[in-house]
Amino acid sequence: MTQAIRQFYFLSTPVGPLGSGLGGGVELTVLNLAEEFLRRGHRVKVVAPEGSQLREVPVIEIAGQLQPTAHTQARDTPIILPVDGVLGQMWEFAYQNQLEVDLIVNFAFDWLPFYLTPFFQIPVAHFVTMGSLSDALDQAVEQIAQQLPGRLGAYTQTQAETFGLGDAFRTLGSAIDLEKYQVCLSPSSYLAWVGRISPEKGLEDALEAAAIAQVPLRIFGKLENPEYWQRICRQYPQAEDYYLGFLPTHELQQHLGLCRALLMTPRWVEAFGNVAIEALACGVPVIAYNRGGPAEIVQPGQTGWLVAPDDVGALAAAIQAIDQLDRQACRRQAERDYSLAAWGDRFEAWFEEILSLS
Repeated sequence: MTQAIRQFYFLSTPVGPLGSGLGGGVELTVLNLAEEFLRRGHRVKVVAPEGSQLREVPVIEIAGQLQPTAHTQARDTPIILPVDGVLGQMWEFAYQNQLEVDLIVNFAFDWLPFYLTPFFQIPVAHFVTMGSLSDALDQAVEQIAQQLPGRLGAYTQTQAETFGLGDAFRTLGSAIDLEKYQVCLSPSSYLAWVGRISPEKGLEDALEAAAIAQVPLRIFGKLENPEYWQRICRQYPQAEDYYLGFLPTHELQQHLGLCRALLMTPRWVEAFGNVAIEALACGVPVIAYNRGGPAEIVQPGQTGWLVAPDDVGALAAAIQAIDQLDRQACRRQAERDYSLAAWGDRFEAWFEEILSLS
């Protein structure tokens, strides 16, 4: 049955302009989902901080101070709302213009959108993009689960379980535009590490494992924490030579595809790990800690290896076993499990359920 054409506001992360890399994987999520819904004929506008760029997707840019990132705060840190903050301005816009759309979709991992939800006349869906990090936010999420069941979505079951709310979340996964990623069957000697350069991502573990295995490592991503990066460079002087910066998708996939494998070394529960499916789409196996979202993506012995969390020696051993893996199998998994069409179907069905109950 053909779905009705709907109108949406997607409210993005308020920690940085989309396209800057400050929002991590959620930036790619917002872009891909908006493009897929536009392709299906829906009308989507993304409300985001000033300076955001999303190719052909309409963006309503909102000025204001950027919001502090949740992962840099302690669990008991009080709610922080900067003066003239962009988060408040984005949600003020959504409130004033809510009757222009059928549904508002929140991608901000922050307390305010959850608190405001009951005050809206139209439904607000929340796609939660991180695991539990804040006591105050956990409480706000729990209130939505109790008062407005069916409004919570998550990337993975592992991520959802960190909130302790049973089956309150719809598990929706992630996806990428596979046409933008080319398979490389003749890689170089390099490994890859991709992510925000911040302590919870564990870059030093990847550098140590690569050094033990005597394999060079290429580093890609937004330099979010300069102090942490300087510590890394003092401990591993080669890191500066290996760092290639934050690259747009078309450049990243060219470099990533040439690498023998992707290392994922999170110190926290990753909600998903979009870079894992980007690597698979390029035919690149993934070696990851058996923690969080990557544990639900990697197929051990087929498209990568999962090793005990924080075990650098096991990472190094897995690097030595890369050549046992079939790069074509990596691409096949990406095509089977992470296509935009299937992902769009899941979100479309979720949104229709919310609208039918509202």
